[in-house]
Amino acid sequence: MAKNRAPRRVRTDARTGIGAAVVLLVLIIVVEAAAGPGPEVLSLLVLPPFIAAAFAPWRPVAVLAGLSVITAVLLVFSGFPQLSTVPMGVLVDWGTVLVGAGSAVAVSVTRQRQQARWSALSRLASVAQQAVLRPIGPVVGQLKLAGRYVSASDQADIGGDLYEAIDTPYGARLIIGDVRGKGLPAVRLASTVLGSFRHVAYERADLRTVVSDLDRAVARGASYEDFVTAAFLEIRGGILTILNCGHPPPLLLRNGKLELLEPLAAAPPLGFMPVAKPLTVRLEPGDRLLLYTDGLAEARRDGVFFPVSERAWGLLGHGSIVDGLSSLESALRSWVGGPLGDDIALMLVEYIGADADSETSWRADGEATTKAEQH
Repeated sequence: MAKNRAPRRVRTDARTGIGAAVVLLVLIIVVEAAAGPGPEVLSLLVLPPFIAAAFAPWRPVAVLAGLSVITAVLLVFSGFPQLSTVPMGVLVDWGTVLVGAGSAVAVSVTRQRQQARWSALSRLASVAQQAVLRPIGPVVGQLKLAGRYVSASDQADIGGDLYEAIDTPYGARLIIGDVRGKGLPAVRLASTVLGSFRHVAYERADLRTVVSDLDRAVARGASYEDFVTAAFLEIRGGILTILNCGHPPPLLLRNGKLELLEPLAAAPPLGFMPVAKPLTVRLEPGDRLLLYTDGLAEARRDGVFFPVSERAWGLLGHGSIVDGLSSLESALRSWVGGPLGDDIALMLVEYIGADADSETSWRADGEATTKAEQH
């Protein structure tokens, strides 16, 4: 979304800057005409091209600069037909306009080059982010789900928020996490975590072993002070298991009520050898889970935090899960009223229940059974 907003804002700013510069140029000409022959506010003609240079591409700036210089020449010769009679102060003012006009064009060229460089970096950052966070859903196992990455900045600043959902022989497995720091080092560590998860989630029957494997991957790939907060979820036959490693707890939405699925005991983030205790919850068809990173929990306006729990059901409890995430982002940005303090990764999950036609289901103890065995 930020990728689309930024160009529109740049174009709007350019039109606004050019409009303001033209209005100022016209006002200066009107003042000079009212004052009679001879320049009175000649040096003010340096302002229109500089105002335009702050917002507009160099070509409109060059046109305004040329108009300012021509206006200055006309004003000088309207008061002093003979160049030899022009006072030194007026010549200095005219020279100031000439130098200022050229400087404004140079400033605009430099600013436009930097803007193009930032745009290229932003596109590169977007590609890097998409390479790490591949699309998820719309159905994984017994879940409908959607993911959304909400960027805090329109610039090329990228963070390490991550999420993934995989259908494995042991049920649907999900991860949501947040790497300490920003930029390419954070993206590299997020890529390490997701790559490891995509591999071991298929191989390890015990979710706790998945956590241990990813902890070792983080320890190998991170610097001494780096870590990754993460929540791991597994859904087998309606039983939800959560292992939380220093991450904001998921939010369960059921029949108009909300419940924070707090861990039974605190566990440190990945990289610090967490030993997380599993929290189990029996899901009902239609239950929804909101998974998020701390950018949502810490979003605030005038020191007041965004009321996630109070507004979650109204935003996320109805309609499609994709529309729900869109409504949440819109409400969040409206609440903050400006740039977000941190990037946010979101996943909204809906449990759709076991497939009645499936030949295999899962008991609460995790063992697979067939219909024949159940009867």
